[in-house]
Amino acid sequence: MVQKGQFLERSTLVPVGAEVMEGTAHRGKRAPPLLIIPPRPDEGGGMDHVIAAELAWAAASAGFPTLRFNHRGVGASQGKRGKDLALLEDAEAAMRVLLETAGTSAVAVASLHGGAQVALALQARFPSVGGLCLVAPADVDPAVLGRVTCPLLVVQGEGDGRMPRASVSAAVARAGGEFEVIDDAGATFQRNLPQVGHALSTWLQRLSGG
Repeated sequence: MVQKGQFLERSTLVPVGAEVMEGTAHRGKRAPPLLIIPPRPDEGGGMDHVIAAELAWAAASAGFPTLRFNHRGVGASQGKRGKDLALLEDAEAAMRVLLETAGTSAVAVASLHGGAQVALALQARFPSVGGLCLVAPADVDPAVLGRVTCPLLVVQGEGDGRMPRASVSAAVARAGGEFEVIDDAGATFQRNLPQVGHALSTWLQRLSGG
């Protein structure tokens, strides 16, 4: 039995076409629920990434439902590893599961590293993405960030030089979003990881209106 205050994610199956992806979910009563998109498979990442775990814990601790998943061909997810459109299809399938289980019409989406490509494509295609958080985004043209039409949060480590900070900051400002730089941290946040979770939790609470 789960005691009050305990954090327990439950295994979840995410159907995508004829195949099934593995995921883990946490219940919550606040909206919007949070979909966590892992790094792209070619980056070697999955839903068990330490940053994904931190985001799930931070969101769930604040009362928001969460779902994180492994793309097809990663971990115990069925199928072959895909690229671009296939990854978008995976994220769409996970989003639909979260919308159904949480009983909402909109979700917030958080991505890690190259998963930003998938998150941005999902937001551009589906109005049900009501908020976008990109953690340590990579391989994205900063100008694309300026065209995001929903509430946007970008979190970057102070020592992460993969995307130019000035360009990212300017693009996020054009979108009316928020840009958070974590001091003394790199792309993997081996230092000050809890600050990433705090930034996400605070942002989600603003989205919820409370």
